[in-house]
Amino acid sequence: MEVATGRVIGTTQSKHRTREFLAFLRQIERSVPADLEIHAVLDNYATHKTEAVESWLSKHPRWHLHFTPTHSSWLNQVERFFAKITTERIRRGVFRSVAELQVASETYIATHNENPRPFQWTANADVILGKVAALCKELR
Repeated sequence: MEVATGRVIGTTQSKHRTREFLAFLRQIERSVPADLEIHAVLDNYATHKTEAVESWLSKHPRWHLHFTPTHSSWLNQVERFFAKITTERIRRGVFRSVAELQVASETYIATHNENPRPFQWTANADVILGKVAALCKELR
């Protein structure tokens, strides 16, 4: 998700292994203009931290990965988008196959990208930073 515009670069995969993650990174690499840095906010899933991923990143210096602390998915705007697609499309749907679910997800993303808007935080910065500080204190 481009946080400034709300545009989503998305794909569906049947598995979430290193191979699929690298394919997604390559998709993003092709989609983002070469003169821009890429900052990706990720959870701490093991697939995001494999040797193969680290090797790929070492050859792509414009990439910067930022990992959210455990139990802090609310900091990642992509997680907010996942909640939105679940509420607005997946939970309402009836899917007779995985392929139908994939088409529904891809169609939702395409429709979203026709008029993307950035996510707007409803809490003010003091509340958000206070929660981050409390979480960091707890993690220490």
